[in-house]
Amino acid sequence: MTSFEWTPIRYRNVIPVLKNPYYTGAYAFGKSEHRTEIVDGRARKTYGHHRPLQDYDILLKEHHEGDIDWAEFERNQKQVAANACRRPDGTKSGRGGRALLVGLLVCRRCGRQLTVNYTSHSSRHACQPVYRCDRGAVMLGQRRCMMFGGLRVDKVVVQELVRAVEPMAIEAALAAERKLMERQAEQRRIVELELQQARYEASLAERCYAAWDPDNRLIAATLEKSWEAALRRVQDCETRLDATTKATAATPAPDLVGLAEDLGAAWKAAGVTMRTRQQLLRTLVNELTADSDEAAREIVLVIHWKGGQHSELRLRKPQSGGHDCSTLATRWP
Repeated sequence: MTSFEWTPIRYRNVIPVLKNPYYTGAYAFGKSEHRTEIVDGRARKTYGHHRPLQDYDILLKEHHEGDIDWAEFERNQKQVAANACRRPDGTKSGRGGRALLVGLLVCRRCGRQLTVNYTSHSSRHACQPVYRCDRGAVMLGQRRCMMFGGLRVDKVVVQELVRAVEPMAIEAALAAERKLMERQAEQRRIVELELQQARYEASLAERCYAAWDPDNRLIAATLEKSWEAALRRVQDCETRLDATTKATAATPAPDLVGLAEDLGAAWKAAGVTMRTRQQLLRTLVNELTADSDEAAREIVLVIHWKGGQHSELRLRKPQSGGHDCSTLATRWP
């Protein structure tokens, strides 16, 4: 008698099934390859490197009866690729939190992404983000590359972002204002065309009613109902046109130019969430390379912009026990 033992599902058991074309009824051969590298003057071979689906040596679709079709298999591969973590342009990037640069910082020393930890000295204070590169220490026992607080770094990056965007902000604001006016004019034009069509149909119904045969009362009643319905449509269109005109006149035009001139205030607005800030940053920045200059006690950041430009920022580390807060006594001469 066959028996089954049910155990909790694991990632390592599910992902091979989702990526295996065998379940679509396809036969595949040559899914992995070996590579040869020269290390210390000697050839070293490594095996088990997975190849892309299009690089298989043999791939025969409809070889046997499958559980799913090929189209569903391709959709699954796209979904699995989109769900991958630690990709700056993935669906799981820019999901909020207290850290602005999560998923964008890359260690200049080891090439790994920096992780984010949240610390708080007491229950009365909110958790503060801390960027750190310690994957080598966790996995290989190596020395930790770097660790630094996130608030000051996020602030410097935002200042650089505003400085880079500000020259184009006014032009973009004028373009947005022009599109807003065009959209309002288009909406009014649509309502006016609907009113014109309704008036034509009402006039046509009136002429048909005037030309009816008095002896045929059934047709007269039908034409009268059609005329009344056409007149109601005209009235509805006129009401919508008046509402659209009043709404356009009553709604104040947004001060987009003023907003562009003060991007810092727009960035800090209460209605802007951290997720929105993260997504905006990702539309302009590919990644940031981080390093720590121990001799100068500085954090070195290199911003790699989408257009191929690069900006280097240097942020001095605070002294041990130091902070950014100050009182009047410390600032007063």
